Amino acid sequence: MKLSREEVQHIALLARLGVDESDLEKFSVQLSNILENFDILQQVDTTDVPPTSHPVALSNVLREDEVTPSFAPADILANAPQEEEGCFRVRAVLE
Repeated sequence: MKLSREEVQHIALLARLGVDESDLEKFSVQLSNILENFDILQQVDTTDVPPTSHPVALSNVLREDEVTPSFAPADILANAPQEEEGCFRVRAVLE
């Protein structure tokens, strides 16, 4: 399907794209090639292909939540530049 210059201008207008006159012919050829590819895909027999949302079956790869021992607060706060009442002390970010 060959697109005319007017059709390319209309598509550019709908997409709110500024297209120079020099680019109209190039875009006409490129968009026509894309539409030809869709025509080829329309001819593929997909009657035995079930509809899918993903080309590959998905499975959950996350592990189950497990309770594990944590680090001692003293060990964590040992690396803090400043500590106050068992917490990290930082400068105020908001006024």
